[in-house]
Amino acid sequence: MKCFECEKENKNTDTVSICIICGRGVCMDHLVREKVPVLEGEYEVRLKCMGDACELKDMQPLLKILCKPCHEALKENF
Repeated sequence: MKCFECEKENKNTDTVSICIICGRGVCMDHLVREKVPVLEGEYEVRLKCMGDACELKDMQPLLKILCKPCHEALKENF
């Protein structure tokens, strides 16, 4: 599988991971590995914290992989 973002830039880069939000394949240059906050609500997204501001009680136990567009969308809602 090739990186979705690299393909848009006409590059041919292998995928190293999958975004947990959108499912796109991403390479090392286009991924963000970060603590992901617990999402509250059924339809509206309400974040308790983002990145290093997350405390153990606020986050899911492991670091998660996101593509850069999904990471930016999460940050906008923070």
